[in-house]
Amino acid sequence: MTILLKSLAAALLALPFAAMAAQAAPACSSPTQRVDEQGFVRINGIDQWVTMRGDSCANPVILIAHGGPGNPQSLYANGPDAGWTKEFTVVHWDQRGAGMTYGRNKPKEDEKLTVEGLRDDGLAVARHVRERLGKNKLILMGGSWGSVLAVHMAKANPDQFCAYLGTSQDVGHDFNIDGHAKLLALARAAGDTATVSAIEALGPPPWKNPRSFGIERRAMRKYEAMRTDPMPKSWMDLGAVYATPQAQADYEGGEDYSWLAFVGMEDNGMNATIDLYKLGTDFRLPVYLVQGREDLLTTPEVTQRYYDAIRAPVKKLVLVPRAGHDPNLPMVEAQTRMLQDEIRPRCQS
Repeated sequence: MTILLKSLAAALLALPFAAMAAQAAPACSSPTQRVDEQGFVRINGIDQWVTMRGDSCANPVILIAHGGPGNPQSLYANGPDAGWTKEFTVVHWDQRGAGMTYGRNKPKEDEKLTVEGLRDDGLAVARHVRERLGKNKLILMGGSWGSVLAVHMAKANPDQFCAYLGTSQDVGHDFNIDGHAKLLALARAAGDTATVSAIEALGPPPWKNPRSFGIERRAMRKYEAMRTDPMPKSWMDLGAVYATPQAQADYEGGEDYSWLAFVGMEDNGMNATIDLYKLGTDFRLPVYLVQGREDLLTTPEVTQRYYDAIRAPVKKLVLVPRAGHDPNLPMVEAQTRMLQDEIRPRCQS
């Protein structure tokens, strides 16, 4: 990285949205104005990293709750959603305990993450974005862990959102466990004795060892990769602010901290508390789900049952061939069609 780029990154990190332009002032003075902001915003007592990008202030706004937890998408220069900025303003937020937010606010040893605390952070971010961009409502998106957080946000304060779009929908600790048997069946059919032995040694979930989830997920990715299209490598290119040793160290530290908070040392983390059915399946906003057919972590069968239970003004589920749990071109193309054809017409204000 050049000295100039390092200086630019340091300057961006030092100022929250250039003092957030006094934070109260709107970002848009004209409907044709571009949106391109990144920086720290004071959210529920700490500085949290928020980015906003789009070609026109007139476009609908998408607030994305990232997955992981601990895996923000703001770090990518040309990530899966880069093509949406022509028709939407895309907002990313590094959640408490993740990415830039983690780097700015290193948690204390006894500081815990909770679904409810992150939900409240997300709702505060939504209010900030609406005020900053002059929008009545936002499109709310979430994938994997982010889909849990987004549903909690949509259920707690639906008036802030015009639609919810979920991908790789996580339904709950006691529901998203059928992938274990599916993985074993695939490994046995392939004569993959090493994977069979490793997964059999874990036993079925839930597990008391926090490393078990990672062992099984790596095996799931191996078998998803055999049946899905690869993710474009360019999606993983880092933006300038993240391309520093300190930012990368903070990303890794936040990923470790958030993941352990999620699984817990003895299956006693946030994940053990997740049950979307307990929130109720009545929604006051349209619900759209995009689901990879080859997803072994949040399987289509579990998503289908949850979708069938949902009552909403409008609902739609799309099952995507050649897609698994993680984003790839077929998944993003399905999301794009849903955004353009179904959601954008409902979310113009």
